[in-house]
Amino acid sequence: MFSIIQAAGWPIWFLLLASIIAVALIIERVVALREQKVIPAGLLDKAIAAHRERGVSNDMLLSLAASSPFGRVLAAGLRNHASPRPVMKEAIDEEGRAVTHELERYLTTLGTIASISPLMGLFGTVVGMIEIFGSQAPSGANPQQLAHGISIALYNTGFGLMIAIPAMIFFRHFRGKVETFVVDMEQQAARLVDILHGDRVEAMSRAAARPATAR
Repeated sequence: MFSIIQAAGWPIWFLLLASIIAVALIIERVVALREQKVIPAGLLDKAIAAHRERGVSNDMLLSLAASSPFGRVLAAGLRNHASPRPVMKEAIDEEGRAVTHELERYLTTLGTIASISPLMGLFGTVVGMIEIFGSQAPSGANPQQLAHGISIALYNTGFGLMIAIPAMIFFRHFRGKVETFVVDMEQQAARLVDILHGDRVEAMSRAAARPATAR
């Protein structure tokens, strides 16, 4: 491996650094974007049940917000459960935007690496071509310098593509995963609003119906 790095010349070090960063970001996002960690199964039902049994308390909101990114969205809605429907929805939307930004963390960097890696490989190819032309002399070409220039040109092109292809695949995979999470959170948050305000409407209707029945 070290002999290949030597043959690829100094431009390969930029590609190696990019590959290390890309691998680190991919591992971090694989761990962070697990479905059970972002949107735990049954969390909405548990939050609604807790609200109906014990009401809203600071401890309940803190525990819910600490459980997951989706828990933060639900906590923002429950924190405004006594507010009008538009206010509750706005609080959920604001927290949802913050959660979405957090879920998309590092994806821009990964996409940038996927985009620039072929260009970095092309830069190494240009350096190799310069080495090739530098090997030409009136007395004839220097075989050693010619071979070194060809190695730089080919190795850097190959390394650039090897980094760019998986980085782009994971970038698109993670971006699609985040979009799916966001849609799921929006749907479940809308259900929370409908349930809480539906319960309130029913309670108000029953309260208004009691005097009329009594009469």
